[in-house]
Amino acid sequence: QVQLVESGGGSVQAGGSLRLSCAPSGRTFSSSDMGWFRQAPGKEREFVAAISKRGGITNYADSVKGRFTIFRENAKNQVTLQMNSLKTEDTGVYYCAASSRIGPSSGLAVPATYDYWGRGTQVTVSS
Repeated sequence: QVQLVESGGGSVQAGGSLRLSCAPSGRTFSSSDMGWFRQAPGKEREFVAAISKRGGITNYADSVKGRFTIFRENAKNQVTLQMNSLKTEDTGVYYCAASSRIGPSSGLAVPATYDYWGRGTQVTVSS
């Protein structure tokens, strides 16, 4: 069974940094579009960042541009989200997602693009 396992969440003060990693098990995701989404209490799940199959395309939510970086480490079969200059509004549960689509990457910010989801990791940013 395919599973995505997130790690690296935790608590940090505003202005700090965290690094989230997503390691799929059950298959290799080096040829999959990958994304990160988050959900704050009482809010809908929202797009954070995504990276295409070969890493040539990255996409970020406006709210995290310039602060977050997504990159692939195919040798480790994982995708990492580096989060810097964290703000209290970045608090939420962060989910990793992977797409099984073949062909050109598209719709990276759309949840329906993704077929596999992790259970999430909590990120808490305090003031």
